[in-house]
Amino acid sequence: MHIKIKKGLDINLQGVAAKPQSVSGLAQVMPELVAVYPDDFPGFVPKVSVKEGDTVKAGDPLLFHKLNPEIKLVSPVSGTVKAVVRGERRKIIRVEVVPEPASAQDRLMFAPAADFKTAIMNSGLWCMMRQRPYDVVPDPSKQPRDIFVTAFDSSPLAPHLELAVADADAELAAGVQALKALTAGKVYICVPEGTPLKPVAGAEWVTVSGPHPCGNPGPQIAAVAPVNKGETVWTLDIVTLSKIGQLAMKKSVSPVGIVTVAGPEVAHPEYVKTVAGADVASLLKGRMNAVDGKRRVISGSVLTGESVGENGFLHYPYRQISVIRDGSDVDEFMGWANPGFNKLSTKRSVLGHFFGRRRFSPDARINGGHRAMILSGEYDRVLPMDIMGEYLVKAILSRDIDRMEQLGIYEVAPEDFALPEFVDTSKLELQKIVREGLDYLRREVE
Repeated sequence: MHIKIKKGLDINLQGVAAKPQSVSGLAQVMPELVAVYPDDFPGFVPKVSVKEGDTVKAGDPLLFHKLNPEIKLVSPVSGTVKAVVRGERRKIIRVEVVPEPASAQDRLMFAPAADFKTAIMNSGLWCMMRQRPYDVVPDPSKQPRDIFVTAFDSSPLAPHLELAVADADAELAAGVQALKALTAGKVYICVPEGTPLKPVAGAEWVTVSGPHPCGNPGPQIAAVAPVNKGETVWTLDIVTLSKIGQLAMKKSVSPVGIVTVAGPEVAHPEYVKTVAGADVASLLKGRMNAVDGKRRVISGSVLTGESVGENGFLHYPYRQISVIRDGSDVDEFMGWANPGFNKLSTKRSVLGHFFGRRRFSPDARINGGHRAMILSGEYDRVLPMDIMGEYLVKAILSRDIDRMEQLGIYEVAPEDFALPEFVDTSKLELQKIVREGLDYLRREVE
């Protein structure tokens, strides 16, 4: 099967990490500290399994799901629990672990479980999947209609995921067979055109072309088999699929993955090996530009990631660190009247619009204040799903459940509104609005 995404927008940024021939020769960064954030996993209600000073092995549980105790978040390294950081009303912010030397070489080992479904939940891999509707950690009591695996990430500066599974044909096949046992439907693997990956037995092979967000599960599901009310679909990336296959074959999982450290403010953009939750300072050491000015360090894509600063940590999905100028210290000549030769924009009033194929070095300013919502059709030009985005956002803001359902909220996730948020004249926090709408709907309907 082949699908072509026509709507969207590729954002070309400076500081792209060169694609290596293989991952075998990549530098491996051993972090000085790792952290697990339960808020990275919507729908996960955390309870702490450890306390400060405890010694943990790679794969030991740090947190478990209060409503489904078999679902766990595990330590990616062997070491000592440094802190359980809490916020207001004792909310769990993160659990920090100081790794032992060379613990990145350890494999996550797990005790035998009653069935493989329980083994996935105990391993922490269950939390790496998402359920549509609501874009949350899957409910193990529900059987998905289908499972979608995305084999690429089309967001700016993202790594090539096929590098991480280049020699994992057996693990991918085992992962597909394991997932097929969890659904009565099909397992789809969505790959980009020209991929070096080979079709996996038992899975439906779907090639995808088009601009970003063609790598997001949302447009892929909408083009192949849309989610209707009352249906459940699970999504995951191909790296997680290979780890599920490792678990099925070896009862263990390698914690090491590939990450890109890239962006206009990175002097040496490159791929590195590290573990989930690594501290950003270790990843950035010796790679930053030696220039003055404030920087915005983002864990993830510039569209969907989280600003963590140089003392933060790598957040789920643990793929990339992006570094751009912050912009709060910029004194721009002519201000808003600057013709904008070097500005990345979708508006024809900015001259940079006509140089869309060049690579830009934007900063984090929103270049304008919040204002009333303007129904101009902007979202429709970059939202490839058959959804009236502006009207859906208005329905979410008004908490009109019937209208939200009619306009397709069951099909969307916050990341699907990242590009509409980027082009939005009104400067609305669309991803936050959609997240709050999905959480509200879930509380009211289930």
